[in-house]
Amino acid sequence: MSDSLTHSAAAAAAPRPGPGRRLVVHGLGLAIFAAMPAIAAAAGDPFVVSLFTRFLIYAIAAVALDLVMGYGALISFGHAAFFGLGGYVVGIIAHHAAETGTIFGLATSNSALVVWPVAIGLSALLALIIGALSLRTQGVQFIMITLAFGQMVYFMLVSLEVYGGDDGLLIMERNTLPGLDLSDPTVFYYLCLAVLACWLLLCRRLVGSRFGMVLRGLKQNERRAVNLGFAPLPHRLAAFVISGAGTGLAGVLWANYALYVSPDMAAWSKSGEFMSIVILGGVGTLFGPVIGAAVFLGLEQLLAIWTEHWMLVMGPVLVAVVLFARRGLYGFLVGERSHD
Repeated sequence: MSDSLTHSAAAAAAPRPGPGRRLVVHGLGLAIFAAMPAIAAAAGDPFVVSLFTRFLIYAIAAVALDLVMGYGALISFGHAAFFGLGGYVVGIIAHHAAETGTIFGLATSNSALVVWPVAIGLSALLALIIGALSLRTQGVQFIMITLAFGQMVYFMLVSLEVYGGDDGLLIMERNTLPGLDLSDPTVFYYLCLAVLACWLLLCRRLVGSRFGMVLRGLKQNERRAVNLGFAPLPHRLAAFVISGAGTGLAGVLWANYALYVSPDMAAWSKSGEFMSIVILGGVGTLFGPVIGAAVFLGLEQLLAIWTEHWMLVMGPVLVAVVLFARRGLYGFLVGERSHD
């Protein structure tokens, strides 16, 4: 007991690492992502650009999940519902644009300036409804009710026979954005990189603001935060809605990347993937999920070449990270006591 207290006191008294190591990791990561199209062109392997585009899109979804999971202790097992909804809004509008030119009597558009805000707004609205009902519970009940809502969205998408049902829906072309040719894989890659950078900056401002401090205070000691006059539900609901909108944005980009949407985008297994990425990268770190997405999807790609049962290897890796790296791979790289 005394040894444990001594160790805890020593750990608390230990100085935090300086920003140098963290800046090196962030700068190196940014340089690798920025230079990847040039590296792929030099190597003559355009698939690398496609693979890294997947990293970026999954990183956006994982950062969104970590906003509530890492900073609010809200373990949502239904976040794939927002990912699926964002993608399906793009697919459904594209379907009607190709078939009839109207949807519900309204003229359709292929412009990203129209389609993307609609998709993100509907994802935020769904998050508001799910959050308003789910946040009345806590702990295991919250996990189970978000899982139930996620599966409801999944089965609703499966039942949409007019939009492909189980088989999913093909999208003929990517949305258009003035001044950018999104059909060019390199242009689309850099757009995803810019979106991820903006999303990280927004989330960093949020977690460092008064709102973020209250969210973290509720995570650490809800009773104390309530006694100080902060209401838990509005803060947690706002975080849940912002997180849902961010995950919907990732779904929008995925639909444009794959030119295909299916109910699997909203399945519980997809929520599990996002959660595994956050745990691997580092819960409660904004840049950790980016590293987690790259490592998780990269290992998946490599291990799938060797065996279709790639989770047999990925599982022990996740267990090892949980046991030996308290802040995930990000903590291992920059130091467990370093801020991101």
